[in-house]
Amino acid sequence: MRSMFAFSANLSTLFTDLPFPERFAAAKACGFDAVECQFPYAHPADELAALLRAQGQTLVLHNLPAGDWAAGERGIACHPGRVGEFLSGVEQAIAYATTLGVPRLNCLAGIPPEGVDAREAMVTLRANLRTAARMLAGHGLQLLVEPINSLDIPGFFVDRPAQAIALIQELRQTHGLDNLFLQYDLYHAQRMEGELAGHLQRWLPLIAHIQIADNPGRAEPGTGEIRYAFLFDWLERIGYQGHVGCEYFPADPGPGGTQAGLGWRAAHGRLPSGAKM
Repeated sequence: MRSMFAFSANLSTLFTDLPFPERFAAAKACGFDAVECQFPYAHPADELAALLRAQGQTLVLHNLPAGDWAAGERGIACHPGRVGEFLSGVEQAIAYATTLGVPRLNCLAGIPPEGVDAREAMVTLRANLRTAARMLAGHGLQLLVEPINSLDIPGFFVDRPAQAIALIQELRQTHGLDNLFLQYDLYHAQRMEGELAGHLQRWLPLIAHIQIADNPGRAEPGTGEIRYAFLFDWLERIGYQGHVGCEYFPADPGPGGTQAGLGWRAAHGRLPSGAKM
């Protein structure tokens, strides 16, 4: 039986030849009833909610605001001088999640600013996660921590899944933050630690969302070294019941490239009923 988990289309990386509001319908036409995105904040929340209702879709995840993305920032949760900005971003994210029906929000730790040592950055990150998790808990939301590989983003503060797990376990045990979880991106994890199947099984109770892309290249499953057919079956064997987010960059970046690359689902025995290729 293949019903334990469902795929969600990441609208920040897929269908990018279309304006963002048009990607919802494109994803639905390809069989995605669930979608996610990195940052929804460029569009009014009620407009996005209307798009979701029109397509009968659910938005399962988006990130907290992560600083000046265009300038290269990749999160500010570990920045000692920007705690107020971080918490304002948490409030904004909660407002969007409440309007959009999003159950979980993802936090990017970021790259510590020059002159801030690792100890100070960690003190700040711990405090920010503690406060953010409590803010989200008041709205019934989960807070996720995502490790990002430091080969793609040099200096990223939480770059290994084991590091994130240790942090999550510590905060759960010392502060009772039972809404704090791991976002396990298999692409980033493969680049830093590997041992994907073993870690998925070991950390399953703390994994609230999974994302996928192949390595090298961060394109569709089947374009690289990761044995996704095995891992999809493995997720069912170990009982994962969440979403698997397709946060990859299609090998064909041109118009229609996302649709052209979706053959991986059939090749892996994962073609949804009614989906268009």
